[in-house]
Amino acid sequence: MKSPQLHLPPHGNSGGGGDTIETSPSDLFNNLADLTDDPITNSELTDGDPPDARLSALFSKLDVNGDGRIDVADFLSAINKRGLEISSNKKQSLVKQFFAKSDLDESGDVSLEEFLNYAKKHEKKLKLIFHEIDQNQDGKIDIGEITEVLKRLGVKKVDEGVVREVLARMSPEENGLEISWEDFRDYLILSPDNLHDILKYWRHATYLDVGEDTAVPDDFTNDEMISGMWWRHLVAGGVAGMVSRTATAPLDRIKVFLQVHGSSSPGLLPTLRNMLAEGGFFSLWRGNGINVLKIAPESAFKFMAYEQGKRLLKGKSNRELKIEERFIAGSLAGAVSQSLIYPLEVVKTRLALRRTGQYRSLAHLCSQMYKSEGFRVFYRGYIPNLLGILPYAGIDLAVYETLKKSYISSSSDSSPNILAILTCGTVSSACGQIASYPLALVRTRLQASHGMNYSMTGLFHKIWQSEGVVGLYRGLTPNFIKVAPAVSISYVVYEHVRVKLGVEMS
Repeated sequence: MKSPQLHLPPHGNSGGGGDTIETSPSDLFNNLADLTDDPITNSELTDGDPPDARLSALFSKLDVNGDGRIDVADFLSAINKRGLEISSNKKQSLVKQFFAKSDLDESGDVSLEEFLNYAKKHEKKLKLIFHEIDQNQDGKIDIGEITEVLKRLGVKKVDEGVVREVLARMSPEENGLEISWEDFRDYLILSPDNLHDILKYWRHATYLDVGEDTAVPDDFTNDEMISGMWWRHLVAGGVAGMVSRTATAPLDRIKVFLQVHGSSSPGLLPTLRNMLAEGGFFSLWRGNGINVLKIAPESAFKFMAYEQGKRLLKGKSNRELKIEERFIAGSLAGAVSQSLIYPLEVVKTRLALRRTGQYRSLAHLCSQMYKSEGFRVFYRGYIPNLLGILPYAGIDLAVYETLKKSYISSSSDSSPNILAILTCGTVSSACGQIASYPLALVRTRLQASHGMNYSMTGLFHKIWQSEGVVGLYRGLTPNFIKVAPAVSISYVVYEHVRVKLGVEMS
C-alpha cells in the first residue's frame, strides 16, 4: 500500500519564488511543521482512525483531577511532565493552540468527545508528516531521512546535532537514533506545529563582556521580542558587564598606560608599581566609573540599530540572517552606537591617565578639554575606532561560528556545552582583538594626545618607524590576561541575574 504523499517543492526550492532557505538550529523543524498546513481529507489515509481505547486512556491521564474534562491546569501539567524547556510565554501559546482546535463549544475545557475529535484529526496530520519523512517506508525515521526531507524543503544547512537531539527526546530508548510512528505520534500529540519548542539552546548565556564593544550583537527570537524577555537579557548582560569591567579595571588601566607611553613605559609590573605609588590602591580603578556608565546607552543604541539593520536586510521576509548579513548589521550597529557614545570613550581614557588631584570632577575635566582643545577633542581617534569595528566584528563572528560548528561536527553532543561555548567565545574574541588591536592603540594615543596634530596615518607611520610592529601591540598582554577572568565573571553574573529576572533559556 502506497502511503499518502504531501506535495513538496523540488530540491533547493522553498516553493515561494525559488529562494534558498537559510535556517538555524532553533528554526530547523519549523520547516517540517509547515507540512501540516496541507489540506487533509479522510480519503488521504487508508490506515483507519486511531483506536478510541488508546486515546481514551490518554485522556484519562491528562484529566488530572478526574472530572471528565481537560482544563488549562491539566494541559500545563502534561506539558511540564514532558520536561520541555520552554518559556512560560511559549507554554501559553501551546495552550491557546490546543484549546482553539479542541474546545469546540468554547467552554474553557475539553470533553472526551472533543478530545477524540481533535486527536484523530491531529494524528492524521502527524501520519502524513511521518510518511513523508520515512522515505524508505520501513516504519521508522532516522537522521538521514529528516535531513533529506529538510533539503527537499529548501533548507541548505542542516544541523545534524539538532536532529540528533530531537530524535533522542522522542525515542523511549536511551541514545535512540531512530523513532517509530508510535513514538512520533505519542510525543507530538499535544504539540501541533511547535517542534522547535523541544529544543534546548543557550542563545544568550554567552554574553562575553571583555570591555570591547564592537562584537556583533546577539539575536532574539520573535517570542522573546513579544514577551519582553529581550530587555531582561539586555539588563542581565549589562549587570554582568558592570561587574566584569570593574573586576578587571586595573588591567584595563595598565593597558591604556602601555598603549599611550609606548617604548618609554617600563613594562607591566613596573607600571603597576608606579600607579600604586602615585595614587594608591584605588587609583587602579580610575576611569572605570565612566566605563561602566556607558554600558547602558551603548547597549540600547546598539540593540536598536541592530534591529533596524536586520529589518533592512530581511525586508518583509521572516527568515534568519546569514552570517555575512549578521556581520553587516552588527558592524552598522557598532558604528551607530560608537558614534553616539564616543565622547565617553575619550573621557574614559583621559580619566585613566590623570594624575592625583589633576581634576576636581568629571565636569571639570570635560570643561578643561573643551576650553583648551574645542569640541573636536571629544571625537579624537574616532576614525581608527570606526575602522576597528570591521576586523573585530568580522573575525570574532566568523571564528566563533567556525569553532562552534567544528565542535558539533566532531562531537557526539547535540549542541555545545557551556565550557565549549565559552572557549569558542574566548578564542574568537582574542582573534578579533589581535586583528583590530593596532587600530585600537592608535585610537587610544589620539584620545590621550594634547595638542598633537598627528593624523591616524601619520601616527601609524611614526609608531612603525620608531618602535616597529611591536609598538602597534603595546598593552596587548594585560588585555589578554583580563579576557579569561572577564569572560568567567561575566558568565557567572549573567546566569545569576537572568535567574533573578525570571529569564528562561530558549
